[in-house]
Amino acid sequence: MTTMGSLGDLHPFLAIALGLQARGHRVTIATSPYHGPKVVSEGIGFHAVRPNITPDDKELMKLVMDAKKGGETVLKQIMFPSLRDSYQDLSEAVREADLLVTHPITYAGPIVAAKTGIPWISTVLAPLSFFSEVDPPWMAPLPPLLRRAPWGPVVNKYVNRLGRRMVRSWSEPAVALRAELGIPAGADPIFEGQHSPDLVLALFSPVFSPPQPDWPSQAQTTGFVYYDQQEKNKGLASELTQFLDAGPPPIVFTLGSSAVMDARDFYFESAKAAVELGRRAILLVGSDAANAAAASPSQGIIAADYAPYSELFPRAAAVVHQGGAGTTAQTLRAGLPMLVMPFAHDQHDNARCVIRLGVGREIGRNQYRSGRPTAALQALLGNPRYAATAADVGRRIQLEDGVVAACDLIERQLA
Repeated sequence: MTTMGSLGDLHPFLAIALGLQARGHRVTIATSPYHGPKVVSEGIGFHAVRPNITPDDKELMKLVMDAKKGGETVLKQIMFPSLRDSYQDLSEAVREADLLVTHPITYAGPIVAAKTGIPWISTVLAPLSFFSEVDPPWMAPLPPLLRRAPWGPVVNKYVNRLGRRMVRSWSEPAVALRAELGIPAGADPIFEGQHSPDLVLALFSPVFSPPQPDWPSQAQTTGFVYYDQQEKNKGLASELTQFLDAGPPPIVFTLGSSAVMDARDFYFESAKAAVELGRRAILLVGSDAANAAAASPSQGIIAADYAPYSELFPRAAAVVHQGGAGTTAQTLRAGLPMLVMPFAHDQHDNARCVIRLGVGREIGRNQYRSGRPTAALQALLGNPRYAATAADVGRRIQLEDGVVAACDLIERQLA
């Protein structure tokens, strides 16, 4: 299994790897050296694959999480320039493997599969990766009014083609490498080329995003897959448990594992909003000391670097977050209303799905100041419809088991 990116990109693969391992399979995760210790700590095989992306690099994360240029940074400046190194590393990793499972941006994966003939399954972590024209995604670089307008299939197709032309040159290294290896050029690596022709695992719930008629016919929606342990069996810190026991459910404010490195005034404004609303709050600030300083803990407000969402969210009243696929999934499973402040990549489109479900609202990153977070949370928490709908969605998602479904499909493909 090969993945690349932040913990949000690693954790679904860890969840499936552990599920397969429990069934007796030998699993190796090929990813950035940064994630090696995490993978090894779970007893899963590890193989290093370049580039060595470091999510602790604040300056890099600022570029990666930029709404307009984040995607270009990841693909044009990081992934495709490293493609030859990635291909070499991944080719070594699959030498004795029976099956390859890829992440959407591991562009060496389809090339390795084409060259070696190894059976290949691809994955997507969010609906955005299907680039549907029937149900077009909200794209971060587009102005809010443009990305939300109900243009219809004809205009959607035109916008989709325009976007493809704009990014076509980014993937030229993949086209060149395929030519050198003597394999067909294949479909556009950023779009259809990321999908295996045999099986695509859509690792999210059909409740969150129902399948569309223009998704790949080989796509199978599994339900969300969950993994959120920072350290094996660590659980909630005693300070958090005591805080939760001492009063009513708090609002949780979190920015996941990547956006937290470019938080700006998020934690200061969040603490202020909690005070103005008279609500208790937990601020998950990550490892950045600046975030902890900005959090301004006070009576009824506590800051922590990390907490497993699966244990914290069921004891919360609502969650304010960046819209990452993993954080969104955990909030949905907990049955909580949410306020989403998207940064980049799939986060705007995940917010679209949240709004469409009726379980949350969106606030722009540049709007998160001057009393607006307070007003947005007041609208969210003051309307019981959000809590009731979120609870119903949570019950439906809790009936799913994405890991079991994914492992069943993988075993079927192996057979």
